[in-house]
Amino acid sequence: MARRTGGGTAHGEARGQDSGAGGDADGGVVGTVRCAGRWRAATGAGRGRVLASLALLTAAVPAFHSAVPNGVGRLGSLLEAFLPWFGLVVPALFVAALVRGSAVALVALLLPVLTWVWLFGGLLLPAEGGPHHLTVVQHNVSDENPDPAGTAAALAAASPELIALEELTPSALPVYEAALAPRYPYHAVEGTVGLWSAYPLTGVRRLDIKPEGIGEGWSRGLRAAVTTPQGEIAVYVAHLPSVRIRLSGFASQLRDESALLLGAAVAAEPVDRVVLLGDLNGTVDDRGLAPLTSRMQAPRRGFALSWPASFPVSRIDQVLVRSASVAGIRTLPATGSDHLPVAARITWEPPAGS
Repeated sequence: MARRTGGGTAHGEARGQDSGAGGDADGGVVGTVRCAGRWRAATGAGRGRVLASLALLTAAVPAFHSAVPNGVGRLGSLLEAFLPWFGLVVPALFVAALVRGSAVALVALLLPVLTWVWLFGGLLLPAEGGPHHLTVVQHNVSDENPDPAGTAAALAAASPELIALEELTPSALPVYEAALAPRYPYHAVEGTVGLWSAYPLTGVRRLDIKPEGIGEGWSRGLRAAVTTPQGEIAVYVAHLPSVRIRLSGFASQLRDESALLLGAAVAAEPVDRVVLLGDLNGTVDDRGLAPLTSRMQAPRRGFALSWPASFPVSRIDQVLVRSASVAGIRTLPATGSDHLPVAARITWEPPAGS
């Protein structure tokens, strides 16, 4: 019996050892699973915080774009040329937040959405209704346009009172003059820019907006007084120097210098009501055009992306006004140019003291 008792004890100890070993093994697996779960939770939370941070950045950049420095490669101006497109980041972050199941990131995305709506939402609204005083068309017709007659007909079909054209060439100018003459008996041309009007023009003169770095013979600006039924207005037509994206950054120095000269001319204009039509090679958000946008009103409704015509990403063809408002701006169908024409409706503000 002693041997049985001993054997039983030995057997029991063996069973106990086996049981203990199995317990340790099961505990290790459970611990590993728990650690993996905690690691995944921590990683998911970390990724959620990253997405939330990206959402805040997507809101901050458009809202405070003027704080982006322009000293190195004119990065600020480059950013401002495509500022509304920052909104495309939001759908990408939204999908990533759904995949990660991050409630924090989803809530954070409300901020860039609200910021975009605050900055650009009004441009999505239809043009303001009611009466207006003037319809204008602005178009860089391109010096390589193969169909100037067709282009002129397309612009006149919008029935504007004023048509401003840039990149006029000596060979194409007579075609535009002949095609537009029946409906626009008054016109003026200085260098490569021109203005066609249904109303009489006076005081036509060349605008000196040539930067120092450009040679002689460059003439891209004019000023004319237009006698409308509501009184005399001053109309400026301008084509500012082109900008380029290079390895050194955004090359906009010449354009900015020309904008400064044009802004000074507008500031010195004695006529109260002013309309500026032109290819300014910049958006109204671009700080390089501040000498103009700080003195004049931009359209309140309508994106009217005008360049390039094949896939417009930016409106660099502008209609700016003083002592007036632009009720809406829109693009017209493509012509033979690499720009789309833009048409705008203008309403004059009541004279001061009325």
